[in-house]
Amino acid sequence: MTDLVIRSLDDSEAALFDALPDPLGHHETHRRTRHRPDWRRVALRDGRVVARGAWWGGPDDPEPVNINWFDVAEGETEAGAELLRTAPWRVELELTLPSGWREHAPARAAAETRFAAARTAGYDLLVERFLYRWTPDLGLPPRPTRLVYDPEPDDAVFLDALRRIHSATLDQHALLAIDKGGVDLAAREELDFFHWCPSPREWWRVARTPGGDAVGIHIPAHNPSGPCIGFIGVLPEQRGHGYAYDLLAECTHFLAERGADFIAAATDRGNTPMAAHFERAGFPVVRERICFSP
Repeated sequence: MTDLVIRSLDDSEAALFDALPDPLGHHETHRRTRHRPDWRRVALRDGRVVARGAWWGGPDDPEPVNINWFDVAEGETEAGAELLRTAPWRVELELTLPSGWREHAPARAAAETRFAAARTAGYDLLVERFLYRWTPDLGLPPRPTRLVYDPEPDDAVFLDALRRIHSATLDQHALLAIDKGGVDLAAREELDFFHWCPSPREWWRVARTPGGDAVGIHIPAHNPSGPCIGFIGVLPEQRGHGYAYDLLAECTHFLAERGADFIAAATDRGNTPMAAHFERAGFPVVRERICFSP
């Protein structure tokens, strides 16, 4: 087997990046995504692309926050692993797959090739997630009136709520942060994400009962690709009443009232209560995401 050449691309080499087949539909998934040319890398053998990756971050980020496009030709697992190993950034790998990919033999085979390359490069499976996409033709979910939603200018209020929410969480990214630095780190990472989003800080909401008891928070947001459910969180002592649905419905209405022509969202596959709330609110699963941690 001939030697492998791995290199970054420039603006003029889009066709080279597109040379591999696209069995997992990445082109459609990322039609709104802007990848910087120098954050795209390919592995070449005899001048033929056998693996490719696109690292992604916000427009002002000095380094990428993840790699969200990763393809490997059949029989080139080691080339895919080398593409990841030699990258200057060790960030989370997100593989976005068609919904129901396990039941579709070609998609499953393509996914497993990429999984094998990731594991060979030292990445570990972190979590599987459902990706949702609400559009106006689906209709707005019924909007409960049990809670009152108020803006809150003090970040400390949100930080305190996040600490309490993450003290009993099913979210694997939060649990990973807790393993690294405790509940405080998980809360601060979440707050940093809210600030990173380009949507207005004034959108953040604290939810309370009419009597003034704190229930949770919801964050309507825009990420660089468009409107999304930034965060839904219910305080541990208020769980068991279905309030997460109330927060989700309110967040959906909030974004729709501000002209959203779609709303993206996600939750861990293992978070069955939240998945049930998305189903009840009329959010269809459009893709699945497999997250690997370096």
